[in-house]
Amino acid sequence: MAITYELVKECPETGARAGKLHTPHGTFDTPIFMPVGTQATVKSMSPEELKDMGAGIILSNTYHLFLRPGHDLVAEAGGLHQFMNWDRGILTDSGGFQVFSLGPLRKITEEGVEFRSHIDGSKQFLSPEIATQVQMALGADIIMAFDECVPYPAEFEYARLSTERTTRWAERCKKAHTRQDQGLFGIVQGGMYKELRAKSANELVALDFPGYAIGGLSVGEPKSMMYEMLEHTTPLLPKGKPRYLMGVGTPDCLVEGVVRGIDMFDCVFPTRVARNGTAMTKYGRLVVKNAEYARDFRPIDEECGCYACKHYSRAYIRHLLKTDEIFGLRLTTTHNLYFLIDFMRKMRQAIIEERFPRFREQFWQEYQA
Repeated sequence: MAITYELVKECPETGARAGKLHTPHGTFDTPIFMPVGTQATVKSMSPEELKDMGAGIILSNTYHLFLRPGHDLVAEAGGLHQFMNWDRGILTDSGGFQVFSLGPLRKITEEGVEFRSHIDGSKQFLSPEIATQVQMALGADIIMAFDECVPYPAEFEYARLSTERTTRWAERCKKAHTRQDQGLFGIVQGGMYKELRAKSANELVALDFPGYAIGGLSVGEPKSMMYEMLEHTTPLLPKGKPRYLMGVGTPDCLVEGVVRGIDMFDCVFPTRVARNGTAMTKYGRLVVKNAEYARDFRPIDEECGCYACKHYSRAYIRHLLKTDEIFGLRLTTTHNLYFLIDFMRKMRQAIIEERFPRFREQFWQEYQA
């Protein structure tokens, strides 16, 4: 099997897990945060910089690469690893969430999704088979089944029909998937309905995927509701396989995801807010662009070991951001990604050393959302 999970330690009080994720391009410690490289690059970062900060696996996006430059071109280049010069793990999502977010530009049928390109308005089509073929051509280590992301809020009947379709699509993806050097994950849907989450999880587990993602959360619902859905869903997934919560990347949600047994996370949030001059810290967000930092010659975070914090002050980074210098957003992006990767590393260590409940308690004492 291309993708396997090894459970190293489990917190008996909470169910938080430390493990190892084995892929064709290396073995990575979990819990793990995966930087998002939507278009075969993590914005403003080089692969070498990502490796230096400890990134083991990154994300790329099927929808965007399907439209531009095209999966055939990427395959001709030798696959994503060769194309982007990244020799560690890559996960590609199926494009389902991006198609969902197109709203009126898309039409969902049993066969697949017809949509208009956000680039040029051209008519396009993705089905479970096409999404799987595209991801096989891209050559990622972990690929995702094509799913329909249930919006929030959604009526029960809509959520039921959508979730049942996602299961049928998962079956079709599995039939279409033929590469032995990739792992295909199923995606649990079900909206905010516990019975639909359970139904989706049980049906996907019966299909025996090498890993499972939980999708359709962090789509606008209250965080308390997301945590409730996780508490209900995660115990239904096999202990011996990786669990991936899609689209979550703030420290509070990472802690609360890990305490509920999640191993893998991704989100564009840290790179997106970095470009707006916001830095992430264990005390909450620090908006470096604010006037109060104009003469603040401390680093973003005095406890941080990232390149930006080792060498540059808040005042200097603020100056770069205010003058639209690219180096400014590179520094805030470097800091945010390093912070989250290091944060996960510390969480893992706390689990292994049997002090995770105290770690979580201390986090909440310090953190301001």
